[in-house]
Amino acid sequence: MQLRLNFAHAAPAAIRTMNSMEAYIRKSSGLQPSLLELVRLRASQINGCAYCIDMHTKDARASGETEQRLYTLSAWRETPFFTDRERAALLWTEQITLISQEHVPDGVYAEVDQYFSGEELVNLTLAVIAINGWNRLSIAFRALPGEYQPQHAAAVNS
Repeated sequence: MQLRLNFAHAAPAAIRTMNSMEAYIRKSSGLQPSLLELVRLRASQINGCAYCIDMHTKDARASGETEQRLYTLSAWRETPFFTDRERAALLWTEQITLISQEHVPDGVYAEVDQYFSGEELVNLTLAVIAINGWNRLSIAFRALPGEYQPQHAAAVNS
């Protein structure tokens, strides 16, 4: 596989806008970084984005996520390794990522609404929207997995 286009170089203003949304999600959403990494990784698995799976697996590990939880994320319903809040976030992630299949049923909303405030739910939805956008950019332009290193790990190694 070969990179088709470096989208960050082709449209830097657009990518700055995406990065601004990511900054808001990281700094102001009120959602735990570990939860956000699970959401990013699960959406990337569903979308089949190799670059983003590579990136968010590395970021999750660098932030202290366990191998066991990473290995079983795609089967989160069948494991005891995730909290109820994380399960709700993963359910929401799947529904939003696959929204064309059944939209978001009332029962799913009611289940997720138990674990997140209105503001948190909007912010969680924005996080899912953002990773789906990154997935689509990375897949369409064939971003190459393997080279990415977490920023704080790269700073330690340089």
